[in-house]
Amino acid sequence: MEFISYQNDTIASAFSCVSVFGCIVTGFIFGIFTSYRDTPIVKANNRNLSYLLLVSIILSFLSVFLFLGRPNDVTCRLRETSFGIFFSVAVSSLLAKTVMVCVAFKSTKPGSPWRKCLSVKLPYTIVSLCSSFQALICIIWLSISPPFQDLDTDSYPGKIIIQCNEGSDIWFYSMLGYLGLLAAVSLVLAFMVRTLPDSFNEAKYITFSMLVFCSVWISMIPAYLSTRGKNMVAVEIFAVMASSAGLLGCVFFPKCFIILFKSEMNRKADLLGKREN
Repeated sequence: MEFISYQNDTIASAFSCVSVFGCIVTGFIFGIFTSYRDTPIVKANNRNLSYLLLVSIILSFLSVFLFLGRPNDVTCRLRETSFGIFFSVAVSSLLAKTVMVCVAFKSTKPGSPWRKCLSVKLPYTIVSLCSSFQALICIIWLSISPPFQDLDTDSYPGKIIIQCNEGSDIWFYSMLGYLGLLAAVSLVLAFMVRTLPDSFNEAKYITFSMLVFCSVWISMIPAYLSTRGKNMVAVEIFAVMASSAGLLGCVFFPKCFIILFKSEMNRKADLLGKREN
């Protein structure tokens, strides 16, 4: 019997430790942002979206535990849909942040029609619509042909590989494809607005995070298709953790560095000075 076992596989302990560490670091950053929630650098690009992004990253790290241990029908259904929905919320939050950067800059011009779009509801509408579509894909997938536990006795003689069968490859790749579409749109838009004034701009960090995210998943797909058994699961776990860490590091580490070690840069006057320059 082959699967990633907590008792027999060191890699299970390694993945667990990295996942817990990622959750702790994300929680620590969440604490920093709530403690400094009224400072300009936290308020600059919608702090509520930042909170939502941090929560989705924590859930993405925690979803790793669904891939460990002996799979069954319940964990198979949860593991494949959970990371898709969590990452959709994370990428949608970044997309909403990028859209708000663009709208905020364009609305500064006198008589700009973009001011009508500068609404508190706009970023939440973007996140809700983009995430809901992914949730709809997963609901249809689970209703028509849900993932299930499968026993592979053909790949390796003398071994029974206990694994998850996606049920429907079409819906599985539809979920991944939609996630990739969201990431690509966020990357292109963030790249286009990365040079706007610094007082508005978080887009350069979002650009780097999306580059990491897309690179991880593009390289993951051929590796995933060319492996079998617990190695296939390990590739998927690595992709989940690496992309979560990429989002966390690229978007939040620079801000935390300024908050903790460069407090003189965390002032409204300083941000306005950058914009005027």
